[in-house]
Amino acid sequence: MRLLFLGDIVGRTGREAVLSRLPALREKLALDLVVVNAENASHGFGLSPAIATSLLQGGVDVLTLGNHAWDRRDLIGHITSEPRIVRPLNYPPGTPGQGSVVVELADGRKALVVNVMGRLFMDPLDDPFRCMNELLNKHRLGTTIQAAIVDVHAEATSEKWAMGHMLDGRVSLVVGTHTHTPTADHRILAGGTAFQTDAGMCGDYDSVIGMTKEPAVTRFVRKMPGERLQPAEGEATICGIMVETEDATGLARRVAPLRQGGLLAQTLPDF
Repeated sequence: MRLLFLGDIVGRTGREAVLSRLPALREKLALDLVVVNAENASHGFGLSPAIATSLLQGGVDVLTLGNHAWDRRDLIGHITSEPRIVRPLNYPPGTPGQGSVVVELADGRKALVVNVMGRLFMDPLDDPFRCMNELLNKHRLGTTIQAAIVDVHAEATSEKWAMGHMLDGRVSLVVGTHTHTPTADHRILAGGTAFQTDAGMCGDYDSVIGMTKEPAVTRFVRKMPGERLQPAEGEATICGIMVETEDATGLARRVAPLRQGGLLAQTLPDF
């Protein structure tokens, strides 16, 4: 199975870059499944139902979230009826929505997509490691599912690495989100799971993690609230990671980063 995961969409320029480039990427890379983190897609904070619909109609198969999941209150009702929007698995029981979804492809193959949130320097949610173990007791790679993608929305590099090693051999891809900065450590772990500490963002990199520079810098310099942060509106780079798996095992065979447009060095998977 050929999988593409794209990092956090930030604002209008990130959305437009994904929607304009994704159809050609799906064709050129022969993608079977596209997963995108969209927790900053609505003006940098949260995800509106209208924007979620536009992304799902524009070639994205599953949208994942994170700590900004509920910034848009109108998503709360929408998420209960749209299983392709996945919020962190380790929210407390009774939270609206779902933390995972199994997507069935046209040929009958199935892929599990999970969103889980870290706890170091983040909101104190339920234990993400325990939640992942419990979920994977129900979904076996290479048997009930043919692929599995885990979006680890977390601040700490160590927590993402630990999750990757715990899940090694049990899922196809563990990829971090939240920092909006792509890391150069994509690889296949010893047990066959593809890993990247952070996929980066789909947004304007002439910014402070996707937001206009001046207000963000002022907050650090003055140590006091300033004007509201706004998404930067320059040309966006879409950043992510592509994985090709073995259908028999669901484990990664090849992995490569993807960066298109904007300021960052460009790279496209060649498999």
